Amino acid sequence: MVTLRFVEGLHNLVDGVEVVLSDIWGVVHNGIEAFPEACQALHSFRSRGGTVILITNAPRQAESVQRQLRKLGVADETYDAIVSSGDLTRLYVADHPGRKLFWLGPERDASIYRGLDAVLSPLQEADYIVCTGLLDDETETAEDYRAMMLEARERKLPLICANPDIVVERGDRLIYCAGAIAELYRELGGEVIFYGKPHRPIYERAIELATAQRRGQTVQPGQVLAIGDSVRTDLAGAHGFGIDCLFVTRGIHSEEFEGIDQLDPASVKELFGHPPRALIRELRW
Repeated sequence: MVTLRFVEGLHNLVDGVEVVLSDIWGVVHNGIEAFPEACQALHSFRSRGGTVILITNAPRQAESVQRQLRKLGVADETYDAIVSSGDLTRLYVADHPGRKLFWLGPERDASIYRGLDAVLSPLQEADYIVCTGLLDDETETAEDYRAMMLEARERKLPLICANPDIVVERGDRLIYCAGAIAELYRELGGEVIFYGKPHRPIYERAIELATAQRRGQTVQPGQVLAIGDSVRTDLAGAHGFGIDCLFVTRGIHSEEFEGIDQLDPASVKELFGHPPRALIRELRW
């Protein structure tokens, strides 16, 4: 059984670590502002010769994610590369040329299909669905899409989820993501294909990028540390991929850790199932 304590900073855990796979939203920024100490922590790790790959469930291409990071004041020197669930979803669309696609998501995610041989169509004519999010994530929940999902299930349409997150921080609020709709569809008996954490392909791609950054030097699982704030995506994904995880408690689970200095074994099992390597309130060096 494991008792978990909070560590002072990332420097406590990086002996023998060559690659960090860091979540973005909730760790590096909250959608409105960047976290300077987190950015400095990743930069400090890189300055020691480490490689930082940002790994995100954003339903957009890596270039779009980078533009957002720059607007929020996250310097390019904070990381080596970005891999997004949007990149992997685009590969799925590219592998199904000419197939009719019903796209469900806000206009800001339209790059998910631009430049590809994708035929946009209404739900009634589609061969599959790509879900990048809710049309209005400020006011809607997955329940607003129940009728649509029931219709899709009747047509046996596969739903490609470009963001497995259920919720994400936006400032001091939690908003629903594509994962909430995908989970509803799965509960209704629909077929869902997930791209992003906690599913293996995004980690495999991240290690490919890290290996390229390290000029082909092989990266062993014991040399990799994941950082994230979600039990369902970051921690479960790291465990499934066989790597350690530093869990940031200030994110979507912050209320569960308020006033707690350490977790006894029973609490560890209840909150995490498979425990992270360590806890930290906010990412800092």
